Amino acid sequence: MILRRLARPLLASIFISGGINALRQAEGHAEAAKPLLDSTVGRYADKLPAQVPTDPVTLVKVDAVLKIAAGSLFALGKAPRLSALVLLGSLVPTTVAGHPFWAEKDEQAKQQHLVHFLKNLGLAGGLMIAAADTHGKPSLGWRAKKAAQVASKQAQSIQKSAGKQAQTWQKTAEKQTRKARKRAKQLTS
Repeated sequence: MILRRLARPLLASIFISGGINALRQAEGHAEAAKPLLDSTVGRYADKLPAQVPTDPVTLVKVDAVLKIAAGSLFALGKAPRLSALVLLGSLVPTTVAGHPFWAEKDEQAKQQHLVHFLKNLGLAGGLMIAAADTHGKPSLGWRAKKAAQVASKQAQSIQKSAGKQAQTWQKTAEKQTRKARKRAKQLTS
């Protein structure tokens, strides 16, 4: 549909742009993210494997690359549901770290952060819709339910057919038994 082809790049543009900006200014973004990272990743840094980055600059760069990659895939319509989920997952910590309006003392700065926080909530809503969009095709849940119904009907049909076959075999066995008894009676008399 043409609407998706227009809407996806529009929605993805802010993430691609933000990712590029974060790569260019990783230290500044890391400074803004440091309080959130210290209270989350920093708390468990000693328990994480050595391969997992814990320093804010590296985490900001990883987040930036994720935004650029997922945003590009989303804009191109490649794996749109998955890329929307990746963008949504990236948006949550970015919003909390970047726009803590609740901690701001200056009223003008507080208002500015609130506007950006609400903008990001709107983006999150768009990404949730995109993540659930099945392009008019039935959802996975519906398809699974339908497949279960078809399998159930097939099983019932097989069971019914097997029951009829069993009845036929039983009748044949009874008929053969009667014949065998009749012959045995003839031979004994």
